[in-house]
Amino acid sequence: MMRQLMGIVALTGLSVATSAAPLNSKKITQDELVRWTQEMNDAVAVGNKEPWRRYYADDASYFDEKGRKMDKVALLADLTGLPKGYSGSIKIVNPQSLLLGTTAVLTYDMDETEVIFGQSLKARYHETDTWMFRGGRWQIVGAQVLRYYEDPVAGKVNEALLADYVGTYALTAGVQQTVSRKVGKLYAERAGRPKQELLPEVADLFFRPGREGRVLFRRDAQGNVDALVERRNNQDVVWKRL
Repeated sequence: MMRQLMGIVALTGLSVATSAAPLNSKKITQDELVRWTQEMNDAVAVGNKEPWRRYYADDASYFDEKGRKMDKVALLADLTGLPKGYSGSIKIVNPQSLLLGTTAVLTYDMDETEVIFGQSLKARYHETDTWMFRGGRWQIVGAQVLRYYEDPVAGKVNEALLADYVGTYALTAGVQQTVSRKVGKLYAERAGRPKQELLPEVADLFFRPGREGRVLFRRDAQGNVDALVERRNNQDVVWKRL
């Protein structure tokens, strides 16, 4: 989505800020950090590099929500703005800060809205920035972003297909899970663990609410389900059907 520039450090300690400080003042407040951060995010949609050039140190490291590590040159090059027919905004919310002399850490959520030819999309991120007062000015020396997980939209499958998935699947001897069906819904259960509903995306492909990854029911050459595949970040754990 629009925010292709976005990790987390657990912080507490909410800073109380009452006045603004200029960029070249050693005194800093949370309000000022938030204002500068919002200024950068307001510039993303139009591809305005100037705030990012101003507030990021030349030796800064940036880790986005895709796992990319970028230096300042790469970060600025990534700021290209949105294409024609796209618009959007990013709002800074829930900021917290830790102010330690010439170092300040700001952690916050970002609520993103993107409109693609009239269709509105939402996304949420969390970012943590480390600012330092060096060379007479405040700049970011390190930033890390994560994207909050969201379940996909549940689809529909022919209820008659659900019978194909019912059965017992084994990871190894003595490690099994059972897939059952009840009132048009599908469930997976392992001994000693709570039963989990499997929601469909499309035929043979399901997800578990609140959990990343997918559950794929694999079919053999004859079209029969022969395995339950837990797909985790494009890596598979295969449970063979008994």
